[in-house]
Amino acid sequence: MRCTWGLSLMTGRKLQLVQNAAARLLLGLINKIEVECLIKQFHTLAVEPSDRHGIVGLDRNSFRNILHVTFGMTDDMIMDRVFRAFDKDNDSCVSVTEWVEGLSIFLRGTLEEKIKYCFDVYDLNGDGYISREEMFHMLKNSLLKQPSEEDPDEGIKDLVEITLKKMDHDHDGKLSYADFEKAVRDENLLLEAFGPCLPNLKNSMEFEMQAFKETHDL
Repeated sequence: MRCTWGLSLMTGRKLQLVQNAAARLLLGLINKIEVECLIKQFHTLAVEPSDRHGIVGLDRNSFRNILHVTFGMTDDMIMDRVFRAFDKDNDSCVSVTEWVEGLSIFLRGTLEEKIKYCFDVYDLNGDGYISREEMFHMLKNSLLKQPSEEDPDEGIKDLVEITLKKMDHDHDGKLSYADFEKAVRDENLLLEAFGPCLPNLKNSMEFEMQAFKETHDL
């Protein structure tokens, strides 16, 4: 099945993604020409179908390469989770609709959308919570190792406990979406508490200048 923008051929999920992008158009967060630019860019990056499913899109390796080269991401675990956050239908391929919807949140998302996106990235096993173990693995990956530390794991465990004390509002030893949302709304810097999963301002601006060049030339 080819990725398509024909509404009659879309699954319910893909139609929802397009409707979300349309809502973003109405809110002025992204304009029609910019959406068209993202679609055009997708088709220059997407791989032709090589398997029996015939899906045109970005596979895991192609997508991770974009995250690394374009957005400066280096954490393998986080990049894998970002891929899964974009790949809403779990078919191991980022389609054109998923590309537009994901990037519109990446670049122009509201705080609410970014909170939901970051929580989904950090919820490694998809059970609706960020557990102590998940925090430990993400913080261990994202923090620089200090050679002088005899047992760096102990320092990370302490950091997990400090984080829980600050963010675990219902004191159940794990972060629910409600915990995470409240903590981030109270202090926006906690949005990427467990590792960078959104592009920084410099990378965002460079991407937009390249992707939306046609809009700037008008």
